[in-house]
Amino acid sequence: MERELRIVLSEEGAEPERVARLTGYLREELLQLDVDDVTAVPGGEPPPGARVAGIAAVGTLLVHLGGAATGLGQVAALVRNWWGRSEEEENRPALRLSIGDDVLEISEATDEQVTEALDLFVKRHSAVGA
Repeated sequence: MERELRIVLSEEGAEPERVARLTGYLREELLQLDVDDVTAVPGGEPPPGARVAGIAAVGTLLVHLGGAATGLGQVAALVRNWWGRSEEEENRPALRLSIGDDVLEISEATDEQVTEALDLFVKRHSAVGA
């Protein structure tokens, strides 16, 4: 059974280009894990007069976890480390992870709180997939 994890990255007051760049860095790291794929989520209709088609929703990734039992745990560990490394930044990006109707939002929290929240999120979905 393929599971999909949606990750939405945002940063208050950040330009869309910065959010897109941060999302790209996160995507590159996620692709190194035991997941089927990591894709940008298509955005809405382009504005009138725009010359591009298929615009991605800035800051949104869809992680195709596939059937690997360890995939979600690996993703959670990577997200925890990636978010923690941004500590030098004036504003850490906020993350919203969701599988179906289950949503975990990470913004202003300690590393310990993030670790605990991600561990609980993984446990909830490990029991479902078992």
